[in-house]
Amino acid sequence: MDISIIIVSYNTRELLLSSLKSQKAAAKNLKVEIFVVDNASSDKTANALKKNYPEVKLIENQKNLGFSKANNQVITRATGKYVLILNPDTKVMPDTLEKMVKFMDQNRNISISTCRVELPNGQLDRDCRRHFPTPWRAFCHFSGLSKIFRGSKIFDQYYMGYLSDDCEHEVDACAGAFMMVRASAIKKIGLFDEDFFFYGEDLDWCWRFKEAGYKIMYTQQAKIIHYKGAASGMKPQSAHLTKATYESKKKAIRESIRAMELFYKKHYIGRYPFILTWLILSAIKIIEKIRLIRA
Repeated sequence: MDISIIIVSYNTRELLLSSLKSQKAAAKNLKVEIFVVDNASSDKTANALKKNYPEVKLIENQKNLGFSKANNQVITRATGKYVLILNPDTKVMPDTLEKMVKFMDQNRNISISTCRVELPNGQLDRDCRRHFPTPWRAFCHFSGLSKIFRGSKIFDQYYMGYLSDDCEHEVDACAGAFMMVRASAIKKIGLFDEDFFFYGEDLDWCWRFKEAGYKIMYTQQAKIIHYKGAASGMKPQSAHLTKATYESKKKAIRESIRAMELFYKKHYIGRYPFILTWLILSAIKIIEKIRLIRA
């Protein structure tokens, strides 16, 4: 088996069906198995899958278990040489899977790779390649300095804006929208940390891979389109696609904030002075209040 594709769905039925169609077309010359873990969607996702894609291995959860736990349910069952963590709100280009498998086959020192992830307007989804959020990088990002000094090696580090997205390069982390992982490496590093419910689990996973000496790469050779935020309802560009309610948007915001706190406490506590840690955790709470007001 070449690839085990794992998709966690939550009220994204139409986007998921469209994504599966693109995946099937892209997998024509590969041996691929597809798992969908449905987190108790209310839009009859499971019924639509059974009708339109009976070959897909469907796991139906009775409640929303979150992204980490849902992926972990299946990763241990995957038989592919590579495990592809993929969002349901994506469209895979016809040659993307073959190119990514070839890229990984030719670079055996790479354990995680990602492709160019584009938003529907053609712009790069900047989350697809990034550095780890040190206090300085996070400050530049949230203060707007990275936008003012776009392309600066000093101020635009968070999303690696000083590097061209038209060339391959090593990254600290990539996003769970498209993350191709060598199965043999997962056996050594372990599964997603289930303390992360909906955000931050991909960043944490990449941290653990990098800490163990594994290489993570971005390549522009292949791409997908990401209808970002369709499940959470947090992104304005996908507002017309989302089924998210106001309450679910607020929950997504709170989970994104909790992920920031959890990541900092897990990986940065003890690395920085107490006063800086206090300021950072206070700033995270302020960001939460601002986002909830804007929701």
